[in-house]
Amino acid sequence: MVSLAMLAIMAGCAVGLYLKGTLAQAVLMIINALIAGVAAFGFFELASHYLIQYSPGMAPWAPMTSFLLLLVLVFALLQAVEMQICKEKIDLGPMPERIGRPLAGVVLGYLVTGYLLVAAAMAPLPSQYPYPRFDERNPNPSSPKSALLSPDGLVTGLFATLSKGGFSPLGEPKSFALLHAGFVDHLHLNRHKVKEVPLMTNTPALDVPRQGGVWFASGGLRDAEGKPLSGPFGTSLVLVRVNLKKGAWKEAPKFTLSQLRLVCRLKGSAGPPLSGAGQAVYPAGYVGAGGRFEQKSLGEVIDLSKVQRDPVTMDVGFYVPTTLTPVLLEFQRNNVVQVPTPASAEEAPQPVSFGSAPRSESPEAAAGPEEDPSAQPAPSSSRKGRKGPKSGLSDVSRSVVGDQGEEN
Repeated sequence: MVSLAMLAIMAGCAVGLYLKGTLAQAVLMIINALIAGVAAFGFFELASHYLIQYSPGMAPWAPMTSFLLLLVLVFALLQAVEMQICKEKIDLGPMPERIGRPLAGVVLGYLVTGYLLVAAAMAPLPSQYPYPRFDERNPNPSSPKSALLSPDGLVTGLFATLSKGGFSPLGEPKSFALLHAGFVDHLHLNRHKVKEVPLMTNTPALDVPRQGGVWFASGGLRDAEGKPLSGPFGTSLVLVRVNLKKGAWKEAPKFTLSQLRLVCRLKGSAGPPLSGAGQAVYPAGYVGAGGRFEQKSLGEVIDLSKVQRDPVTMDVGFYVPTTLTPVLLEFQRNNVVQVPTPASAEEAPQPVSFGSAPRSESPEAAAGPEEDPSAQPAPSSSRKGRKGPKSGLSDVSRSVVGDQGEEN
């Protein structure tokens, strides 16, 4: 179905430009579409932050709405400027016009379908829409499916290439290719089992300790059956201590492992910490009962409703390629935290079972919730004395969209 819709859009653009446009106009429309796409990818998070702030009910649809609005508005503005500057048609001759106009229309339609597929993947729709990118039972990030000619991958890849040098709408360099590594995969995996789990949290949901928060698993770690662990060739099992704040789960205490991912970059990469390109690595499981590593499918639904601790501690395992080093931990749509450099074997903490207290915690901390002095208070906004909704953004997330959305 999606392939037929794509062909219809490309055919419509080709016929329209052939009958009523010129080759010069068609080329300018392609350029305008590319510029509008850059604006949409670069600023949709900032726009959705403001939209959620003033209309909390729009939260699930805010990214898609902001992306499409920016795309349409910037494209329309550029087209209006073009019409004012180029009032007379430029004719390049019968043969170039007859061949070039429909070809340019196909290219324009291809870009449009790419943007529409990305926008649809941002919406809280079932995972089979706009097309089933991953298997419903056991999604595998290493073998995604794609739409015809993969237009969504192309438009996302173009912007990621532009952002590698440190594109940032505001402030210090922040690379889209790092912060949103594998963006299309991320959108689809985040929506896996969307009927059971939310796509985002209302408040910051996770934290990684700065000391001993990331370490390489020891050879003594065993799977649930007591057998030695064996991962893919060229990878090492990295454990990340994820503290999930129960305050973020008052309404929906469920999530899937496909919503959690570790973004890595090449070891020894130069430049600012949030620049360059990244690679997303998804969980292989977590440390469960008896300190054994339980290998899980990404479709595994984690239910925190019966866990009494706050925060809930999970030692999540990722098979990271040996050439990469972890940089960011991302969760759902709006939680991003930087992770420390992996600790050495001597400094590595003892793995803890899912939901239990780390051994370094005091009995008082294990008995009840304790305020984390390193945690930032949940962001809020006010306007003329009226309280606004919490943004649900972590420190790194706020650095992506800017701090301007925090106060008005």
